[in-house]
Amino acid sequence: MNKALTLLAGALALAAAMGSTPSRAGQPDDGLVNESAAAMKGKKVAFVPIAMGFDLTEAWAAGLKLDAQAFGYDLAIRDPNWSVDAGAQAISQLIAENPDVLVIHPPEIQAYTRLIQQANAQGIPVVTMNLKADANGDMVIGANWYDLAVRQTNAMVKLCGAGSGKSGKIAVMQGVLTNPTSQYGIQAIEATLKDHPEIKIVSNQAADWDASKAHAIAGTVLKANPDLCGFIGMWDNMDVGIAAAIKEAGRTGQVYLVSSGGGNQASACDNIANGNFTTYISYDAKGQARDLMMAVRSLLQSKPAQPGEHPVALYTPLKTIDKDSNYPGACWTLDDVRKYGP
Repeated sequence: MNKALTLLAGALALAAAMGSTPSRAGQPDDGLVNESAAAMKGKKVAFVPIAMGFDLTEAWAAGLKLDAQAFGYDLAIRDPNWSVDAGAQAISQLIAENPDVLVIHPPEIQAYTRLIQQANAQGIPVVTMNLKADANGDMVIGANWYDLAVRQTNAMVKLCGAGSGKSGKIAVMQGVLTNPTSQYGIQAIEATLKDHPEIKIVSNQAADWDASKAHAIAGTVLKANPDLCGFIGMWDNMDVGIAAAIKEAGRTGQVYLVSSGGGNQASACDNIANGNFTTYISYDAKGQARDLMMAVRSLLQSKPAQPGEHPVALYTPLKTIDKDSNYPGACWTLDDVRKYGP
């Protein structure tokens, strides 16, 4: 076969592998491009988030949808809409359907542990997103919640600690207590503050990720502590309720709010710019979406001999955003992720 025919055969093989995906006619075979594409085509990937409809899960899903279209694999998304029971039922059904990769966003540390182990035992590789479960699965992609809370606490110490001229009184707003964000986060806060006795936690309550509940709690805390220096919040979508309470009390800029989240423009950078948040620790859900795409590609091309036997951790690099580091591009928008990819 001459060179022209060889290239044509390669292009046809690639076209057959990619189906209706964007044309790559004429692309030479580098020895892996056709093989990797063929390994993903026709496979089945399933994603069970906590819920759809908010920035984190929508960004991750956007990345998977782009890859599913590009590489010809089937993507199923089952939305339990914040119900742990509905999520468990969806995962059980998917295990019976035997997908090639199962992506799970666990709402609590224990909630889906047995299901992750069951999926692995039945030969299904599992990726867990952002919220660590007791069972590791094959890949864990997400924030190191202890490290994140240490950064939040150090930021608060800088604002309210020795030499600040402030009272040193702070409040902590947790999410769901059985969630790793809260469980590891509060341990990090308390451990870090052991070196800063000038800082005192006057309130430590859970708002269950609910902005309205956070707003009500923060309002009460502010009234009870007129010299409060700041709040540490554990998720931006909840922490906007704290910001609203501070604003209603006429104390924006006087009571600091250190928040965290996925780095969406509206939730993160805009709230830094308008003064709602003082400091923000981002775990960059856009970057996580790309990490997820690569993890799924890897597992589709090379299934572990025994799923779950050798888990890999991809802890997300963290980014601190405040007024001095709120540069253009520090955050992302969902429209851009959907349009241009992660």
